[in-house]
Amino acid sequence: MDKNTIIAIVLSTVVIVVAFVLQPIIFPNTRNANNQTTETVENTENVVESSSETELSNSILTVENTSGIENAETDEEIIAEENFVVQTDLAKIVLTNKGGDIISYELLTHQDLDTGRGIELSDNVSDLNRTASIALGPVDTKIINDVFETKKIDDYTYLFTKKYVKDGKSFILGKRYTFMPNEYMFKLDVLVHSDESINFDNDGVFYTIRTSPQIGPHYDPKKNRYESRQFVAFGGNKYKRTNLGTGQFKRYDKEFIWSGIAGKYFVELMIPEKSDIINSGFYSTQIEVNDYSNAQALIERKAYNGNDITDTYYLYFGPRNNKDLKRYNVAEDNAWGFGGRKLTECIQTSGLLNWLEVALKYILEMINKVVHNWGASIIIMTIILKAALFPISKKQSMGTLKMQEIQPKMQAIQEKYKNDQQKLQIETQKLYKEAGYNPASGCLPMILQMLILISMFNLFNNYFEFRGAMFIPKWIPDLSTGDSVATLKFNLPLIGNQIRILPIIYVVVQILNGIVTQFGGMTSSNGGNNASMKFMTYGLPVLFFFMFYNAPAGLLLYWTVSSIFQIGQQMVINKIMKEKKAEMVMGKKDENRVLPPKAKKASKGKVSKTKKLNKKL
Repeated sequence: MDKNTIIAIVLSTVVIVVAFVLQPIIFPNTRNANNQTTETVENTENVVESSSETELSNSILTVENTSGIENAETDEEIIAEENFVVQTDLAKIVLTNKGGDIISYELLTHQDLDTGRGIELSDNVSDLNRTASIALGPVDTKIINDVFETKKIDDYTYLFTKKYVKDGKSFILGKRYTFMPNEYMFKLDVLVHSDESINFDNDGVFYTIRTSPQIGPHYDPKKNRYESRQFVAFGGNKYKRTNLGTGQFKRYDKEFIWSGIAGKYFVELMIPEKSDIINSGFYSTQIEVNDYSNAQALIERKAYNGNDITDTYYLYFGPRNNKDLKRYNVAEDNAWGFGGRKLTECIQTSGLLNWLEVALKYILEMINKVVHNWGASIIIMTIILKAALFPISKKQSMGTLKMQEIQPKMQAIQEKYKNDQQKLQIETQKLYKEAGYNPASGCLPMILQMLILISMFNLFNNYFEFRGAMFIPKWIPDLSTGDSVATLKFNLPLIGNQIRILPIIYVVVQILNGIVTQFGGMTSSNGGNNASMKFMTYGLPVLFFFMFYNAPAGLLLYWTVSSIFQIGQQMVINKIMKEKKAEMVMGKKDENRVLPPKAKKASKGKVSKTKKLNKKL
């Protein structure tokens, strides 16, 4: 390795270190994104059911002043704070009578590798912030912290009620949760009953309701750059996806029929049965009392003047994947009879390339049905893709060689017509036609490979089935996270405390791939190009090592296997190019050789055959 190469590697490493140090200072961790149509779910009447009226009217409790709403006076004993557990096949939910809120929502079928328990979707709760909590007023109003009276209706249904007074008129506020077996969706009814009409108006808002303070699983935004928290919303025609940084609090001022917070693999969606009750939506990552960023969606309910209210919200707390979400697109496919809201719009996609991602995912799933190992499936699909793209890669390399062959003539034309651009263009096209060279033939393969690369990146980075999918025990137990062979008690600069092998293999293979490509004569003898290629060969892999050190193992496995087979294909292409160059040299020698008159005819035949062969290649 020469001096220039070593300097290139050192400089690239310095650039990486400086970029990592300055990035959080100059560019705060914020990012951005989009779409379709919808039907409406059948509306319920804006009246509390008669059974609910009886349940509500029998509840008398004590509260403290909240947004102009006062306690109803009572001599009843103060009710003790208490928790209630509801368990379905999919989740274990803990409800509290303090505010009638959710304080734990543990997914039983999806494990958090850090805690060894189910994924906790109701995380970071406190007296300042709980899941499905209500504030009687706009978004900046404190949540209700009063203890509610509790009624267990059945194993899956709980009703929490509280009596308040507003403007001298008493009313009962209720929250009724209904869960179902084998459903990630549950229902929350916000109920109000009063014998008199009351104007619930606080700056145009009746109350604010919210998702969890933080959706699990735990992650450190500074270390895990491949995890994220997003605000998602769907308005019937347009889909909104916004990656969240820290310390944000923003109003979402567009109309929507649902909104929520999404992680890489799990999502919380809040869907009002009647979207016309929404005043505004918000998303927040402001930190209250926690050790990592909040990520929460909030909905303000419009002001209301009346006596009886039933506001129904459907909440989906579960996997962010097509299999589980698509059940709620069609009413007949779920026990709730819920449909027409296109919840699958919240899934991560490749945008315009989504069709390609769907096709690649289908191929991957078909392979996995045979081999029953997602890691092996990735390797097999990568081999299939590389084999399918080989003819295109070969054509691209041959085009590069042909361009090198006509380069002297090209330079002569450029020098001759440097002051006549129109003539230069005509003569250049004429030269391309005579040589059988199409400039676009080199771009098309690159574009196609780039499209596949982008789709594969999104697929392997977000594919739900990779979560917890083992490839090789004790090395790659989970394709959705980085591989790990050891954990240090301290953090190494730029890479953390995990010792990983796959990124090292990936970088070595990338360097070998660059060397083989250069060996094939793909580079020019021009010094500047040589320096550039040395940086591409040695400097970029060093950069990629730090960029992708904590990348999901599934993604790195694809890139590594792809590079390994690229080396093999490049060696084959190098051999073909070497033979082609030899033929080109022989053809030129035959053209320039002085021959006797009788030999000229035979020589012309050989040259003609060589030209035909060149044209075919």
